[in-house]
Amino acid sequence: MSLPIFYIESAAAVNDVITLPEEASKHIVQVLRKEVGELVQLTDGMGNLLTAAIINDHKKKCGIRITEAQHAPAPERTITVAISLLKNASRFEWFLEKATEIGIQRIIPLLCERTEREHFRHDRMKSILISAMLQSQQSWLPVLHQPVGYEQLFRQEEIITISQKFIAHCMEDTRLTLQQEVQPASPSQIILIGPEGDFTAAEVTLALQHQFVPVTLGTNRLRTETAGVVAATLLKIV
Repeated sequence: MSLPIFYIESAAAVNDVITLPEEASKHIVQVLRKEVGELVQLTDGMGNLLTAAIINDHKKKCGIRITEAQHAPAPERTITVAISLLKNASRFEWFLEKATEIGIQRIIPLLCERTEREHFRHDRMKSILISAMLQSQQSWLPVLHQPVGYEQLFRQEEIITISQKFIAHCMEDTRLTLQQEVQPASPSQIILIGPEGDFTAAEVTLALQHQFVPVTLGTNRLRTETAGVVAATLLKIV
């Protein structure tokens, strides 16, 4: 049986002693009923996976000693989903959870012309990513950017250098499917997902001017968060 895994802000070395935060301590001691000598795992979301033995089973200040340290290499491909924020925050949070479980490396919330919501609680969103990472037994946490204005996105150096760039839209146009266009050998991909009501014609044109390839995710009209999950899945499994 796999060990329960918890998040820490930074990695530690073998034999280091750590006092865990109250929330994690309570879960380990009161919920899981772990005792001195039993093992747990920790990750910092940067590929480090630590095994630790409990040395103090205090319900608010659980103490552990690191017994083993491993490092998982970063994924060979960097997959980025840039997706419009949504008026219904719970739907956007659902997307964050599922994209993390799928194994996406970077998420960029977009502020498009038709985006209805601009309030963004980064701390809450990050906590959702952490929970999804732990639940899916991963040790790499997606990078969650602050919301970016649509036009500003194309001026960012880290976007300019991405190997393959896609924009999914619903306009009547000649588009191949994402599966047909993606090249698994490329080291990085990004896909743009628009708001409810889709990107405007001007936004699509701007993306094409910056070498983004228009794609379709299928014949059905999808909600924004569903489109994000479908795109993430298709990019991940090729």
